[in-house]
Amino acid sequence: MNLAKTNITQKIKEKALELGFNGVGIARAEKLNGFAEALKAWLAKGYHAEMDYMARNQEKRSDPTELVPGVKSVISLITSYYPAPLQNPGYPQIAKYAYGTDYHFVLKDRMKELWKYLEVMFPDLDGRIFVDSAPVSDKLWAVKAGLGWLGKNSCLINKEIGSFVFISEMLVNVELAYDEPYASNFCGSCTLCIDACPTQAIVQPGVIDSRRCISYQTIENKTDSIDERLKGTFSNRIFGCDICQDVCPWNKKPIITSVEEFKPSDSFLMLDSDAWNTMDESAFNQLFKKSALKRAKLKGMQRNLRFVQSE
Repeated sequence: MNLAKTNITQKIKEKALELGFNGVGIARAEKLNGFAEALKAWLAKGYHAEMDYMARNQEKRSDPTELVPGVKSVISLITSYYPAPLQNPGYPQIAKYAYGTDYHFVLKDRMKELWKYLEVMFPDLDGRIFVDSAPVSDKLWAVKAGLGWLGKNSCLINKEIGSFVFISEMLVNVELAYDEPYASNFCGSCTLCIDACPTQAIVQPGVIDSRRCISYQTIENKTDSIDERLKGTFSNRIFGCDICQDVCPWNKKPIITSVEEFKPSDSFLMLDSDAWNTMDESAFNQLFKKSALKRAKLKGMQRNLRFVQSE
């Protein structure tokens, strides 16, 4: 192995950890074997629900060189978002990833810093930064970069950190030293996530029917109503769902995030049903100025609350 390439790669990883990322791995940019076929099968069953964007750019999803011409390496980064403290369990529940500032803003800023670091070593650096955006199969790239395995709930699981992580990528036009793909799967015979899903959205290990998923229904569903057949299953959840992760044995001792922006504010922790029911647009926009909750908007949040209150 080229010693200079190995040393440069190690420096990049050290810088990433210094910037606050919890893990970094690097894979050769190439077509993902078998992914295109699996995606087509998933789409054919309608499991993507109304997320039409999942059916677009299929070639780019399976091959990063189609997405970013000239790319040679995929740098995957994972960041813990597990918050402390947690919400009062009696209040309307928000997925943990949305407790604080929208991760797109936070991680993109950190990745820009890492990009500047790479530019010093590679003056002709070219490529793109992605934070859960564009047609990038981030979980598969994280596995390929040795950062974990895909659990039966389809989440990336890292043996040391768990699954409460954000995944982001840098696609760059330079060759680096590549990590070995994560070959092991430590789920074994465990089916806790499948058994715990109240809507039975995990139709088989690693396969999610979005139409039955609480996260889809409370965030991506832009209609005025939620499927009545799911009534009685939401467990007071009005934005996203963590059930399949909460029961996972690999999350028994989660790594609490060190990112201050991901931690909940006192005002967030005080949001009970009355606060949500009486909230107006002005208060919502002020409280969630840079929040992932803006994806659902106040109208959607209150629709979700009415649904769980009628269960």
